[in-house]
Amino acid sequence: MKRLRLLASVFLAAIPLSHGMAASPKSLLNVSYDPTRELYKDINTQFAVAWKQQGGDDVTVKTSHGGSGAQARSVLDGLQADVVTLGIASDIDALASKGLIATGWADRLPNHSVPYTSTIVFLVRHGNPKGLHDWSDLVHDGVQVITPNPKTSSGGRWSYIAAYLWALNQPNGDEAKAEAYLKLLYQHVPILDTGARGATNSFVQRGAGDVLLAWEDEALLAAHDLGAGQFDIVYPSSSVKAEPPVAVVDAVVKTRGTQKLAEAYLRFLYTPEGQEIEARHHYRPIDPAVAARHRAEFPELKTYDVESIGGWKVLQPKHFGDGGIFDTIYTAGK
Repeated sequence: MKRLRLLASVFLAAIPLSHGMAASPKSLLNVSYDPTRELYKDINTQFAVAWKQQGGDDVTVKTSHGGSGAQARSVLDGLQADVVTLGIASDIDALASKGLIATGWADRLPNHSVPYTSTIVFLVRHGNPKGLHDWSDLVHDGVQVITPNPKTSSGGRWSYIAAYLWALNQPNGDEAKAEAYLKLLYQHVPILDTGARGATNSFVQRGAGDVLLAWEDEALLAAHDLGAGQFDIVYPSSSVKAEPPVAVVDAVVKTRGTQKLAEAYLRFLYTPEGQEIEARHHYRPIDPAVAARHRAEFPELKTYDVESIGGWKVLQPKHFGDGGIFDTIYTAGK
């Protein structure tokens, strides 16, 4: 750990950490998506230590959590976020379209501003009593599926797209057959929570449903920490490569004078120390060395990239916009 912290210090010395230092304590607000509460609690603490070690002032990072789409809406409505760490690129694009974030935001940080990745898996009750192993099993008679609302939750959108990609890539698959599968799937969804953590609570704490479509990190948290021995994780035959991005909210940091501090905070996510924290919280690190140390925790899985079907600029309005495919199939499935 000392070596990691030393490496982090070296990395931080290479970026303009000291440029944002001021005479008075600073604070940041990170507006994030639902399952990252535990992750950013640790990140915020360790970033404050690293900043101080580099000669900076005391810094406090506050975090707001909720469904990614709802969080983006809050920032659009005036929530003074210095940075956003949302679950899906289209939610940051929505902020950029209103001038809060400069266009080209994805090119301002490494890996298209995605410091870690995840995927969508099945969380089932221990012993997998309904025998759910792949997407086709979710539409069997009597199976209830818990997943958040894709209109408000990035986890809900990634789950929807994971199911869509699986159906699309079946033998003789096409868009019409994939949409027909989604329509049948959502007939098995009894409730739609607004965010991923709400869906987890419905499944884990309130006992709703037979399977939770979950972020891998959220499923690992539930299986290892929230209910050890009560749940199993099932990796289906394919899923989606989920890439939650981060960005500085330019309009806010210019007003608050926190631009350099906000930039350093997001760059900390890419340091070896930041990557190690992310791996400990079940997010797949992008640093090869850190990923190698945690390889056993993240099974290999066939994943599809959303770019293969047009990317979020196409998928967001087509599937999740008002009157889009989700509105059609979910209304029809009620």
